[in-house]
Amino acid sequence: MSVSKPTTSRHDQILQALAHMLESNPGKTITTAKLAKEVGVSEAALYRHFPSKARMFEGLIQFIEETLFSRVTRILQEEEAALPRCEAILTLLLAFAERNPGMCRILIGDALAGELERLRDRVTQIFDRLETQLKQVIREAEIREGLRPIMPINQAATLLLTVAEGRINQFVRSEFKRKPTADWNLHWQVLSKTLFDQPSQS
Repeated sequence: MSVSKPTTSRHDQILQALAHMLESNPGKTITTAKLAKEVGVSEAALYRHFPSKARMFEGLIQFIEETLFSRVTRILQEEEAALPRCEAILTLLLAFAERNPGMCRILIGDALAGELERLRDRVTQIFDRLETQLKQVIREAEIREGLRPIMPINQAATLLLTVAEGRINQFVRSEFKRKPTADWNLHWQVLSKTLFDQPSQS
């Protein structure tokens, strides 16, 4: 989790410790007692910064949202063609997952088992927003470039995001050994060639 600053606040230290524990303890529940020990403070000190463990998870989810969607905005500003846009958005998601293994457990939901439903809903919204953005890119491709997806737009966007989500799941299931970006360039070449019909020749 890349939220460190020259002088890291206790708030950020707690979030960093939680992210690290999610990475180093795959499949295990993180208790506030264990987290307090990791940070080197009392549980009471944790609760001075976060009123509940749910709020700690919300802090990590907010970090995921801000990191991903600020960069998606930049991608849309810098790339004009549909295929490079789709590739960049998916590569962003996979690279973020690879750099932040603990966050992957939040993204796939296993770290949120037993937590409040609103946390799982918020993660679902992250993927919904990414899928909506992919739909928009694919929709604009026909207008701007004469590219028509070989399947309905909704299904095309779902296919792309499903591939990325599957890679993140493999990463977690392998206990972070199987990298999400491994062979991604090759797989994207295949996906990109089958996503759109060729533009009509005038």
